[in-house]
Amino acid sequence: MGCLQSVACKARVRRENIVVYDVSASIEPSATAIEETSPIVLRYRTPYFRAAARVLMPPIPRRHTWVVGWIQACNHMEFYNTYSDLGMSSWELPDLREGRVKAISDSDGVSYPWYGNTTETVTLIGPTNKVSRFSVSMNDNFYPSVTWAVPVSDSNVPLLTRIKRDQSFTTWLVAMNMTTKEKIILQTIKWRMRVDIEVDPMQILGKRARLVGRTQQEQPKILSRMEPIPPNALVKPNANDAQVLMWRPKRGMPLVVIPPK
Repeated sequence: MGCLQSVACKARVRRENIVVYDVSASIEPSATAIEETSPIVLRYRTPYFRAAARVLMPPIPRRHTWVVGWIQACNHMEFYNTYSDLGMSSWELPDLREGRVKAISDSDGVSYPWYGNTTETVTLIGPTNKVSRFSVSMNDNFYPSVTWAVPVSDSNVPLLTRIKRDQSFTTWLVAMNMTTKEKIILQTIKWRMRVDIEVDPMQILGKRARLVGRTQQEQPKILSRMEPIPPNALVKPNANDAQVLMWRPKRGMPLVVIPPK
């Protein structure tokens, strides 16, 4: 009789018992901002990608812990910085570039497999005897530095002429049983960020760079289907630790400037 009333005796959490609503995904309509304040590097700041959702979770059985939150992976990356007719530097993810994996984790490097552990996740420790209501949200943008001079040169002469970047991501809203490792995918979002900056290194600092091409980003797509999460999206290394900075000269062999961590 008592077992009928006990949370510990209730059936396990199932997808049909989880309610997800008010799902949103957007990229700010502002243009990428270029900063030319340093004689060493150009910096640019892209608009933010933001995702949020409200979730109703059913009661959690005793001795079970569930985490609900966002997991993100990089599916594609092109990031080229051209230096006149000398060559280009390129941030690369070798396993992704060569097709050995379909995606690489974009975790913060601490909270694997989650994108982060503040607003990005909520932890529910059983037993809970009623429905839990909460929101989870995340945001992401690019704010890198690119050297004006060739990165493998001792010279400080500005020779940067173009920055081109094109990255694609998949972002999942996931409920995960940390006790059994069961994963329930609740939502899948696809988004892309592109940057194209033309540079005239002969101009004075502050007048060298300008955006070319589209000034606003394509808006994210909230998929109607649940796309599976590739294994590499759940484990180390994350994209920041796996990326390599290469120098690819017009003549000569490529050179590793910054190896993976």
